[in-house]
Amino acid sequence: MIKKLSAVGNSLGLIIERPILELLNITKDTALEVKTDGEALIIRPVKLTKKERVRESTRRMMAVHDETLRKLAK
Repeated sequence: MIKKLSAVGNSLGLIIERPILELLNITKDTALEVKTDGEALIIRPVKLTKKERVRESTRRMMAVHDETLRKLAK
């Protein structure tokens, strides 16, 4: 796949198509590590620690079931 950069303010951006984002489980909130080997850019999702994954999973679960959890707390 060959891509061109797009102007974003005073910077340049790379558009990543949805199938690639879905394949790598990347959302707009996913932290990305950007580095280079001297010839290429390497962009990958930051790997979370087990503790961070549990925290994120709990946050998502609480957001989805907020109303039910509040009712149960009463």
